[in-house]
Amino acid sequence: MTNMLTGMALAMLGTNALAGAPTTEAPQSQVQQIVAGISPQRIESHIARLVSFETRHTMSDTVSDTRGIGAARRWIKDELERCGARAGGRLQVAFDSHVAPVSKRISRPTEIVNVVATLPGVQPQSAERIYVVSGHYDSRATDVMDAHSAAPGANDDASGTAAVIEMACVMAQYKFDATLVFMAVAAEEQGLLGSGHWAAQAKQQQRNIAGMLNNDIIGSSRADDGSIDGGQVRLFAEGIPAVKEMSDGVRALVATGGENDSISRQLARHVKQMGERYVPGFKVNVIQRADRYLRGGDHMPFLAQGYAALRFTEPNEDFAHQHQDLRVENGKQYGDLLQFVDVDYVARVARVNAAALATLALAPAAPAGVQVRTAQLENDTSLVWQPNTEPDLAGYRVVWRATTADQWQGALDVGNVTQARIKLSKDNYFFGVQALDRDGNVSVASYPTPLR
Repeated sequence: MTNMLTGMALAMLGTNALAGAPTTEAPQSQVQQIVAGISPQRIESHIARLVSFETRHTMSDTVSDTRGIGAARRWIKDELERCGARAGGRLQVAFDSHVAPVSKRISRPTEIVNVVATLPGVQPQSAERIYVVSGHYDSRATDVMDAHSAAPGANDDASGTAAVIEMACVMAQYKFDATLVFMAVAAEEQGLLGSGHWAAQAKQQQRNIAGMLNNDIIGSSRADDGSIDGGQVRLFAEGIPAVKEMSDGVRALVATGGENDSISRQLARHVKQMGERYVPGFKVNVIQRADRYLRGGDHMPFLAQGYAALRFTEPNEDFAHQHQDLRVENGKQYGDLLQFVDVDYVARVARVNAAALATLALAPAAPAGVQVRTAQLENDTSLVWQPNTEPDLAGYRVVWRATTADQWQGALDVGNVTQARIKLSKDNYFFGVQALDRDGNVSVASYPTPLR
């Protein structure tokens, strides 16, 4: 269908619009090197080290060097600093701390500490654009208030934390136009407190968070029935947010039937495309809801602040190894132990993350101010947008799909212009506009709002 739709538009527009367009389908060597650099062995070592702290409960010991959340966060910071030093010192590592008051899952005022590693972008026009990737390093036993019992948290969420550490260590060796932030966040199990604080601060400081990827429970390919599926990962992507008051942007989505074109769904399309391109044979299965049914994770505070945010999670969870006291019942081992983690699977998910982050941070920003003209009745679709400012900008691409389709089906490079007319009806298709640079990097698509 893609070729048919592209051909239809070309027949109407002519082929001049494609003259000099960069090649965007060929894999980029830098991204390939990053993906190849992700090591299952190092990920396993990171998970084992996190498990060795016995518990990483948010209210556990902060003084000991061998047990508790304090030792865990100091080790994570040290590890990221070592990686940064090996990469020339560009990785900026710091604690992000605040004190949480007594609440439903906090029995005493408690310091919540995120470990944040920032890799600044090198292109002045793009450095303020930020992509965040996270995993939570706290853990829990059956009782969420039990800060003393063993809670190894190998899968939930040492797996995500280890993936983030590995990505930071590999990607710190490379340069990107935009800024990357690698976060190990705390107090997820106590109510998303670490990520919530960081996201709220980012909003208050008007930081340009262009996308956030959360890795939570990415450690196992084995389901509770014993079946194994190591060939896919779930990627949860919110459509219309569940808020009392709609923003103008969300209202425009609803008014034009664009419920599947939220900024998070647009980000998910990019992640799926690039993840599957650079990790062949591995499927990124986009789940069209914010998270598992009535559940949540550290991407949700970012969604609440209006940012595009997604969650990676293994295809089938085994709840005997999640939020469980360590014990054996009727010959069955319960608890979140390292022996139930598939590190090769974690590495594949980390590679998908790394491919997505690298291609996002190398690409231009998504075009701003994209609108579709509606002043007159016509069967064509006329689009306009604001120009990007990147010095290596090559032009723009219009993409479209049928209203019943999830992924883009057609595409047309229209050159370095700020408007285009497509011989397809806006009544029958959804459209988006992407920006391209001279190296063939492509931005996330922007959904057009009506121009009356």
